Amino acid sequence: MKMVLNGRPLTVLAVVSFWLLLICGLSYGGQSDIDCLKGIKDALEDPYGYLTSWNFNNNTEVFICKFTGIDCWNPDENKVLNIRLSDMGLKGQFPSAVKKCTTLIGLDLSNNKLFGNIPQNISNLVRFVSSLDLSSNNFSGQIPVDLSNCSYLNVLKLDHNKLTGHIPAELSLISRLKQFSVANNLLTGPVPYFGANSSITADSYANNPGLCGFPLDPCQSTWT
Repeated sequence: MKMVLNGRPLTVLAVVSFWLLLICGLSYGGQSDIDCLKGIKDALEDPYGYLTSWNFNNNTEVFICKFTGIDCWNPDENKVLNIRLSDMGLKGQFPSAVKKCTTLIGLDLSNNKLFGNIPQNISNLVRFVSSLDLSSNNFSGQIPVDLSNCSYLNVLKLDHNKLTGHIPAELSLISRLKQFSVANNLLTGPVPYFGANSSITADSYANNPGLCGFPLDPCQSTWT
């Protein structure tokens, strides 16, 4: 049986995620998602006014589903599926209010001017997300080990930031991960081993000062 959302077929992962989110999200009304987007808007500076459409004074039903960058699971209810806010010049730190979007599976904040650390409790904020794109921002600090608890991740893009330290070896535990990039950061040390048959290539690690290990050059003894 095929499931279709907004005229597009869902992948097996999306179907499984849909049922999990439906079960887990039944006790949360649309108000949680409304509060989520309110919190995100309050946390971010929007110099070009892309979030002007996010008007919370609207009393009509499912109004947040018409917001710029927002996809809903169903046009008849305020349950957010994807948040797509790339290339908007947004400024601020990672918006923790995203946690209140309890049925979110896709978050794209790429190509903005976000800064600070990626939250250490990231898995508590984006529990069911299968695609997380934080690339081309100004995030700094270390990559949180807690990302390994985002077990639904299929896509993880952290490239073109200012991240430092080692890449947590625990990321190799994300069994569904197919796309992964930390290129153009300030990372050092061994890269996670995703397996000899992994689709993750050396390009995923390009332009870091000291990364090593398959599929890159072997690590020296100081890293082993």
